[in-house]
Amino acid sequence: MSDTQPHDSRADASTTRKGHGARYLFVFLLGLVIGVLGVVMLMRSLESRKDWSDHYPDAAMRMMQAHSARMGEAIEANRCAATDILPHLQALRVVSNDLEPAFPDLRDDARFTEHARLLRATLDDALGSPPLNCESATATSENIGEACKACHQDFRG
Repeated sequence: MSDTQPHDSRADASTTRKGHGARYLFVFLLGLVIGVLGVVMLMRSLESRKDWSDHYPDAAMRMMQAHSARMGEAIEANRCAATDILPHLQALRVVSNDLEPAFPDLRDDARFTEHARLLRATLDDALGSPPLNCESATATSENIGEACKACHQDFRG
């Protein structure tokens, strides 16, 4: 008798397919990871080419948004004394001076300069007679919000 058994080619084929499937999956996942890393590196290199003037418009808007939000938080916390609200009004007024330089392509647009002028006038009025209680602070905050909203409706879409 012989110790050899008949060779079953179907058993070999299924083993081979399973082995190759795992390899394909591994290569696919490896390619996916390398692709993601490549995209991240590309995006970072493109971002690093930007200078301060590219970030200026976003920075100005974020600062205004931050001070408006902080003023709103103070009002909600019932901290409406002039010492709580005035620093945010002053910061908003200072940043509002940067609107035209931050958006040089809109600098010559009459609507934009009018919106910027109205925002500064609203802030000047608020600084001229600072809110002393939560009702007047809320009204001041709403007036500032309306001035911002009017510009955003015309230029942000």
